[in-house]
Amino acid sequence: MLNIRSGTSIVEVDGVKYEWQLQREPQWSDADGWKGMMVSLVQKDTQRAAILEFPPPMRLLKGLQRGRLQVSDALVARGVRAALGAGWEPESRGKPMVFTVDADGN
Repeated sequence: MLNIRSGTSIVEVDGVKYEWQLQREPQWSDADGWKGMMVSLVQKDTQRAAILEFPPPMRLLKGLQRGRLQVSDALVARGVRAALGAGWEPESRGKPMVFTVDADGN
């Protein structure tokens, strides 16, 4: 479900709503090569965010053209579960936590 306000979408995981937004599409870095997309997460009405960092798509590593980026609610929901399992506490205060996930969001 797309939210008009600032391009955020909402996904529900285990009865809790999380807002997510694409922060970065896959991009080339002269220092590090290809970097994957990044998605920010915030539980509704809380402060601490999480950043999911995905690996670059294999097609980019093989030198193929960029394709259209597909970010589904199911992918984000798996990322939310992975971040919570890795210790993200949305109700706490502090800097956003960064989590590296696989291409499936796990």
